[in-house]
Amino acid sequence: MALTPRLEFRQSQSLTLTPQLMQSIRLLQLSHLELNDFVDAELLRNPLLEREEGGGEDGGPAEAPERQTEMSAYEDTYTSGERVKDADEIAESYDTAVENVFPDAIAQDLGQSGGPDRNGRFEAGEAPDIDQFVASRPHLADHLEAQANMLLRMQADRLIARHLIDGLNEAGYLVVETSAVAELLGAEIEDVEAVLAVLQTCEPAGLFARNVAECLAMQLRERDRLDPMMQRLIDNLHLLAEHNMPALLKVLGCDREDLADMLAELRRLDPRPGFAFDSAPVEAVVPDVFVRPGPDGGWQVELNSDVLPRVLVNRVYYATVTRKTRNGAEKTFLSDCLANANWLTKSLDQRAQTITKVAAEIVRQQDGFLTHGVAHLKPMTLKMIAEAIEMHESTVSRVTAQKYLATPRGLFEMKYFFTTAIASSDGGSDHSAEAVRHRIRQLIDAEPANAILSDDNIAELLRQEQGIELARRTVAKYREGMNIPSSVIRRRQKKDLAALA
Repeated sequence: MALTPRLEFRQSQSLTLTPQLMQSIRLLQLSHLELNDFVDAELLRNPLLEREEGGGEDGGPAEAPERQTEMSAYEDTYTSGERVKDADEIAESYDTAVENVFPDAIAQDLGQSGGPDRNGRFEAGEAPDIDQFVASRPHLADHLEAQANMLLRMQADRLIARHLIDGLNEAGYLVVETSAVAELLGAEIEDVEAVLAVLQTCEPAGLFARNVAECLAMQLRERDRLDPMMQRLIDNLHLLAEHNMPALLKVLGCDREDLADMLAELRRLDPRPGFAFDSAPVEAVVPDVFVRPGPDGGWQVELNSDVLPRVLVNRVYYATVTRKTRNGAEKTFLSDCLANANWLTKSLDQRAQTITKVAAEIVRQQDGFLTHGVAHLKPMTLKMIAEAIEMHESTVSRVTAQKYLATPRGLFEMKYFFTTAIASSDGGSDHSAEAVRHRIRQLIDAEPANAILSDDNIAELLRQEQGIELARRTVAKYREGMNIPSSVIRRRQKKDLAALA
């Protein structure tokens, strides 16, 4: 058969991801903070978009305020000024006191600035926000630089101090080597060590330590409590971490009562002194969906409207500008802005509906968890939710990313409810891996000091109680994932607690 070029017509269907469709998909996985930032950027770029502030109708701007009467420059500066009455005349015309008409102005004149009186009442306007009176914590670097400038006189020493301060982590530990600082600055390592010794006297005690033992020793030295026995305890913290009390007593050469006193002294120390200073701001988690008990015994799923951006398309402004526009490029720009504005409002509405649909299905399938607790958490996958609401798994995955549900059981991320299934050996329903972890923790918390449960014992109890067939290494994996020590360490801990009690 000869190979010759030819023309053929074929008809096929395919899905093409347009830029707007890709942006709509991206909006699904944004958190409410990221979504608000995206909407703010669109509001700056698109003149046809505006936030819904309330009072305006959908599709048009809010009611415009009454237009002010224009005045000439002369009338504005002289004539108008003569017509304005002072506060006393205005208050006299209303037959009342000046403070009743201008409370804020009176407070400022009296130097009160809206503060409380002797009885704690605010006489001038509304009470101020309590956050205005909360003092912000100082930054660790600023706090230490102020002390270093007083302790160090030489400019070269202050330069070394600044580099050492930059080498602290959030806990206040020095994470850079003194040799590296000396090499960077071209200084002698003895000079860097000398500056470090001075900085270790800064308040609070424990800063600029290289490890936990040095940090605790510096605080004990500052309290004049670092005797030879306490120093031996600091040098053998690994035995304390292993709860090997017999070996620790042998090394220290003391009795259990003295050891208990020294451990109580250690508990009063701060192993992370740098955390007392301001660092990265902690952002509170705001729920995206509220789940409340319904009057019919079910559950009500409601979006948190406070975190959802609401935007409107100003069609009146678009019509006004379009009528006065003759340039083709400007008309094209306005048409693109209108199309993008319509797409954004539609995408935000579709995003809200999708989140509500996914959250409602999660609540429906996890009714036992909401009613009875984590022991009744069912195994659930993205595929189960996707098939129930007739969506793709990838869509459900994007919707549940960085979204939180506020339930009567607490605040949970949507991803929390998706757990693997563990088959039941007695033919019953499957168990959630999270529920199994919860039961393992309950068994360990309830174990007596004279009968510590091994991983084999826990696996056997799970099989007898609930028909959960787990291997010993699986129990060990779940236990380690919850930061629970082994049975050997737990036995030492409980024996030591009983002996020191």
